[in-house]
Amino acid sequence: MTKSINERELVLGILMEVVEGQRYSHIVLREVLGKYQYLAKNERAFITRVTEGTLERMIELDFIIDCFSKVKVSKMKPVIRNILRSAVYQLKYMDQVPASAVCNEAVKLAAKKGFVNLKGFVNGVLRSVARNLEQITYPDMSVTYSMPVWIVKQWLSVYDRETVELMLQDFLRKKPTTIRLNPSRMSKEELFASLGQKGVTVEEHPYLPYAFEISGYDYLAELPGFMEGAFYVQDISSMLVSEIAAPKENDRVIDVCAAPGGKALHMAQLLCGTGHVEARDLTDYKVELIRENIRRAGLVNVEAVRQDATLLTEESIETADIVIADLPCSGLGVLSKKTDLKYKMTEEMQQDLVKLQRRILSQVKQYVRPGGVLVYSTCTIHDAENMGNVHWFLEENKEFELMPIQDRLCEELKKGVTEEGCLQLLPGIHKSDGFFIAKFRKGSNG
Repeated sequence: MTKSINERELVLGILMEVVEGQRYSHIVLREVLGKYQYLAKNERAFITRVTEGTLERMIELDFIIDCFSKVKVSKMKPVIRNILRSAVYQLKYMDQVPASAVCNEAVKLAAKKGFVNLKGFVNGVLRSVARNLEQITYPDMSVTYSMPVWIVKQWLSVYDRETVELMLQDFLRKKPTTIRLNPSRMSKEELFASLGQKGVTVEEHPYLPYAFEISGYDYLAELPGFMEGAFYVQDISSMLVSEIAAPKENDRVIDVCAAPGGKALHMAQLLCGTGHVEARDLTDYKVELIRENIRRAGLVNVEAVRQDATLLTEESIETADIVIADLPCSGLGVLSKKTDLKYKMTEEMQQDLVKLQRRILSQVKQYVRPGGVLVYSTCTIHDAENMGNVHWFLEENKEFELMPIQDRLCEELKKGVTEEGCLQLLPGIHKSDGFFIAKFRKGSNG
């Protein structure tokens, strides 16, 4: 009996949308897994692993294919090159799948997609790869870790080779999901017990007492407590933004680029029902996403508002005790979650993002009241977007000064604070994604 749903065909469809259609992998994969929720856990796991693995290691996979194909990957039909990429990933990284099955399924898929005349080509390339995998040697770190050459060079200009290699290795490492507990809905003991009953592994995160790592689950929304707002999926680096902001009772907070709302909800939670948090973002879709998370968390001191961060809101001038500016960035610190971003980003785009960040900061700084705080953060490890912007901001805005942040950090993280008083988290060095945080205070005289 033929299966009605072919996992490899679904993988191919995702790859075509992401690689050829320029959509983001985490969005397309989420859509597909949502549509096919009824598939068995192992089938969904196969789709996720092959999709993410193929995208993560695409530079390496293309190098391998080019070693055994007379037609280079760049010259192939898009369907064929993506069939080969996912098949080579299975051959190299999934020992439990027999090489013969990988080759046969790839050939059948090529035929099904209308390339019967290329069945022999697909079969020949894959069987050559399967026979010679162990003999392949790689020329550099770019191929070894599937990272574009320009990114590797950029990091080597700032960090030593050992640090860069640790970062590259970490991006390819499978990581658990980090969650933030809502203690008003569930205790730590209840969290461990309820998730443990579902076979989920729960571990404490060393950086914050309310942060935990979970693994071994299939569908997040089905976990006990998730839909009830007992916990929120949030990276530890993102939690540190609110921790460093250190809101006080009755503070007014504006989060200018808030979606999906993790930091804003965290701030509202730290305010213990007092004060007010305004979570802003650019589109109706993003604002509704924040509102859904507010409803699930059951918080009353936070609201979501549609607002373009590049445009000044006159009525907000000098009204905020804290402004959170976690701004659009190149995202090179979260490549383990957004696997395809490294292929879409360019140095020119980075330069444009620096301009956008400065444009936003020039507006939102005006919302900070005298004596108030501006927290600037990015999920990248690009120096121009991080310390470069800090130096620019201080030069342009003499009324602001950097605030020390060590008192808000655990002992391990205190060592990661730069001389200027900012925190640069590095994957492979810290137990987190790549992330940057700086905290400014506005002088009481404005």
